Amino acid sequence: MEAHEVLEQVKSGKMTVEEAEQFFKREPFEEMGYAKIDSHRKMRSGFAEVVFCQGKRDEFLLEIFQRIYKDEGEVMGTRASLAQYELLHKELPQVTYDPVSRVLKIEKKDKKRSGLIAVCTAGTADIAVAEEAAQTAEFFGANVERIYDVGVSGIHRLLSRLEVIQKANCVVAVAGMEGALASVLGGLVSRPVIGVPTSVGYGANMGGISALLTMINSCANGVAVVNIDNGYGAGYLATQINRLGVHDEEA
Repeated sequence: MEAHEVLEQVKSGKMTVEEAEQFFKREPFEEMGYAKIDSHRKMRSGFAEVVFCQGKRDEFLLEIFQRIYKDEGEVMGTRASLAQYELLHKELPQVTYDPVSRVLKIEKKDKKRSGLIAVCTAGTADIAVAEEAAQTAEFFGANVERIYDVGVSGIHRLLSRLEVIQKANCVVAVAGMEGALASVLGGLVSRPVIGVPTSVGYGANMGGISALLTMINSCANGVAVVNIDNGYGAGYLATQINRLGVHDEEA
């Protein structure tokens, strides 16, 4: 529950002043012994905590997922396995799982989305990382246009979708191999471009390092870069930029 919701509860008589006082006195995290749930993160940053599922013990993952869902009314997990989905689904049948992005989530049905983020990939092998970015942005309330398989080896494919890309408040460029897509997009749009290097490529790709270095060394203006295969980080940052764009449009 957010601060403004607590105040509304008090105004409507559904919560006493004493109960509201206890809410605001509560520790900014919930101690679980093995984890500390950052219950005030949404108040500070505008986004609730997201669960990184990979490597978590089953009982830890289940309890953390349930706790955040209880507090927020929705919850998202990244880098989840099918086995983890099946575990959670037994206790939370409303949870959904996308095997491509490996995103687990329970999402509010009445969620409103605003603005526009364009998520582009160089090839189809980059889609897993792109979907992590796209679904992160959608979970946090952004509209997303997916533009896949528009790499520089056939640049006419990218140019055919340029109109919608240029309308976006932020562009996410997901590419492996040499990672040139981010630089090309940086020279074509007036909004920020977030480069996401992927580990897709042959030996000299060095697990994504070649794409990372290309994007970091881009001569195009307005290109920022996240870590290799970090679709979540790109989706989060793109959502922050998109919110600024929506605020400017409404001003």
